[in-house]
Amino acid sequence: MTLPSASRPGPPFRPPIAFAHRGASAYAPPNTLEAFRLALGQGATGLESDAWLASDGVVVLVHDRTIGPPGRRIDVTRTSSTALAGYGVPALAALYAELEASGAPGVALSLDLEHPAVAEPALELAERAGAAASLWACHDDLDLLAGLRARSAEVRLVCSTRPRRVHGGVPALIERLATLRLDALNMHWRDWTAELVQDCHRVGLAAFGWDAQERPAMDHLLELGIDALYADAPDRLVAAIAHADPRSRPGRTSSPRRTA
Repeated sequence: MTLPSASRPGPPFRPPIAFAHRGASAYAPPNTLEAFRLALGQGATGLESDAWLASDGVVVLVHDRTIGPPGRRIDVTRTSSTALAGYGVPALAALYAELEASGAPGVALSLDLEHPAVAEPALELAERAGAAASLWACHDDLDLLAGLRARSAEVRLVCSTRPRRVHGGVPALIERLATLRLDALNMHWRDWTAELVQDCHRVGLAAFGWDAQERPAMDHLLELGIDALYADAPDRLVAAIAHADPRSRPGRTSSPRRTA
């Protein structure tokens, strides 16, 4: 069972975390500092991005491994971070510097670890920034996540998956995640039921729902008691959360808290 502590409050999170998917990607180029700034300005309480390791060992934020125009595509993992910056790809260190400068160093950051090699460097950066406890590291490889738990008691670890990929069913997976001392299960918004959310909370796991782009999807997850939602338009997500929970306030960046 995953046990909460004073520094790591457990679920349910009220209000839930409003993760801006690749920043405010509905309004700005995704995974850019501009998109992250805009998301915070719209009241997002969390940011989401994708991490790769550039050829010079720098953690960079971009969704796809290959980028660039047709005929001139480049492999992110075989390109230096300096060269990638020319394509508008920021480094994770630059995002942490931006959060520090904006007065939001502890904002929740959900990071998809796009390949195993980036996991350790990303965690080290979070630790240097004093932000390991607000990093939600996401992957579907339980061995990788278990290794990160052995490495750090602070980092938040998230299994991102879909039911069709789970052998033995989602309830059995939930029990396994709790045994491994992970922190959350992240699934597509359509995959969640009230029973699965309750199963997560029973063992101390948070329930995260991604791709909640439209208001009906957001409202559905909020009715289920979800702990975090991901959307490209954080302003719409913040509005939905505020409607469901009048205690929430746009622009809050405090850590999730446990309800009584």
